[in-house]
Amino acid sequence: MISPVKLRRGLIWTGGTLLALAALLVAAGAALDAGFLHDPLVKLIAAKIDRPLRVAGTLRLHLLSRNPRLEGEDVSIGNPPWSPSGVAVEAGKISVVFATPHLGRELIIDRLTIDRATLHLFRDAIAHANWQVKDPDKSDPQSLPIIRSLSMTDAHVLLDDALKHRQFDGIVSANDAKGKEAEQAFRIEGKGKLNGRPVTFEVVGDPLLTASREQRYAFRFNERSSGARMAGSGFLRQGFDVRSYDAAFEASGADLKDMHYLTGIRLIDTGSFHLSGKLARQGHTSSFSDLLVTSGQSDVRGSMSIEGIRGQLNVNADLNSQTLRLADFGPRAAGRDAQPADEKLLLSEAAPDSSVLRRSRATMKYSAKRVEAGRVTLSDATIKLINDHGDLAVAPVAATVLGGKLQAQLKIDARKESAVPTAQLNASLSEMQLAQYPSKKGGPPALEGPADLRVDLTGRGKSLHEIAASLDGTVTATLPSGMVRDSLAELTGIDLRGLGLLLTKNKRQVPVRCGIASFEARDGTLTAKKLVLDTDSVVIAGEGFVHLDTEALDLVLRGYPKDVRFFQLRAPIAIQGTLKAPSIGIQAQDSKLVLVDPGKAKDVDCGSLLR
Repeated sequence: MISPVKLRRGLIWTGGTLLALAALLVAAGAALDAGFLHDPLVKLIAAKIDRPLRVAGTLRLHLLSRNPRLEGEDVSIGNPPWSPSGVAVEAGKISVVFATPHLGRELIIDRLTIDRATLHLFRDAIAHANWQVKDPDKSDPQSLPIIRSLSMTDAHVLLDDALKHRQFDGIVSANDAKGKEAEQAFRIEGKGKLNGRPVTFEVVGDPLLTASREQRYAFRFNERSSGARMAGSGFLRQGFDVRSYDAAFEASGADLKDMHYLTGIRLIDTGSFHLSGKLARQGHTSSFSDLLVTSGQSDVRGSMSIEGIRGQLNVNADLNSQTLRLADFGPRAAGRDAQPADEKLLLSEAAPDSSVLRRSRATMKYSAKRVEAGRVTLSDATIKLINDHGDLAVAPVAATVLGGKLQAQLKIDARKESAVPTAQLNASLSEMQLAQYPSKKGGPPALEGPADLRVDLTGRGKSLHEIAASLDGTVTATLPSGMVRDSLAELTGIDLRGLGLLLTKNKRQVPVRCGIASFEARDGTLTAKKLVLDTDSVVIAGEGFVHLDTEALDLVLRGYPKDVRFFQLRAPIAIQGTLKAPSIGIQAQDSKLVLVDPGKAKDVDCGSLLR
């Protein structure tokens, strides 16, 4: 049993120790309040936030208060270890007032004030950002701390976001009520340049004072840039958790490509457009539903989901159209086609970023009831695209074209960063009815009959033009029977007597026994191997080249009559110009008029020709 003397001594020592400790805490608090212990406090905070910290001015921690307060002047906060070295935040003054601490409850910021700030925000292509609370390679994204009031006026914000392709340089303010006015909405406003274009935006949310983790937090937004406008509304499923939200949006403008300046998503040129849909965000996945884009006579609708984890994308899309009109897309539709026609190439020189393919997986389906490509209409078109980190397959591609059945597949291998992407195209078009091809003047077709087309090509390059300029393979079109009409003369703008075709008012068409156009591709040059059209009265044969590098045409057609002709004009027909602007005319230097042409040409062995 402990004696009364020993108990009294123990209590005295314990009480003295507690008093000394309390005195030490009071002294430490007073020292911190007075601004002493500057360097140890900076090191302590830097270790806590896992970032370099420099406070050139005064630093005070007011602990002896119901609401502890931390204040620093001339503050510089560096980037975290998972981002390149540099400064993330520069501020003339930062003041943080904490709510009264309670055991078992997370720390709540009662008020955060940032004055004279410059924010250098950075995110790389694999989703490492300097505003993230924790290392994204070691933990999931963290929700924001609870903040009851925030004030940041006219902060200079510099954003470089490689993941979303956004660069912003402008002024941003974020403010709510000063004090305890619960009805005051939280508002973020900004203006500056986004991706090189002027932009203004506004986000208005529920009062911060009433927000909590247990209830939804509503917001609305509005953005404008380069003629495009986007607006919408939604809610965070839990307050201060930006990882999970639902929103509806609507956008419009003069060109869909302008949405890049608002969203960072690279889209194509269009005319005036309207876009609407819904977005649900859950963790790393964004799901779009009820999507609808209209421009001109075209519409695209459907759904899409995008999962992004550490820069890797997983995309799934199911899209469809009632009508897709190619004339509604491209620079011309947007009024930006200023380049002279004779200086343009038909095959695009645009080089997509193949690194996007290498860091993503995608499955996309698309169908269209009607696709208008110039004067040709495709019906019931379907496409399926699968990409596995640069191993891209567009297959199957199916459609009905001029009554014929199109089947195609395209494979692109862009898996190796150091190698030029390779492409392989295999396509067939069977039983295409040439009579269904509409003429410019609405008259009868130039050619009539069921044609077949077969394409087997491989190439290398970063753009469609580069691939075409390196193509190897074959292109073959066959016509087992049909008719040549005098409208061919109108189509070509030449006198077909040069080929021996005597089309008169009394004889406006000539039967076709068979025909073939077979080309061999080597290093981007198509060489005519078989170029023959056998009619009842004339055999038309051709030769020449198509140079896909320059897109130049160099073809010659000659006619060989099968019976005697008097006063026959022998004139080869030259097909020159480019794929974009072909020209057809008589080769005058090789033309001559003969009094009698014996017409010794024979019928072609169509079975062997088309085999």
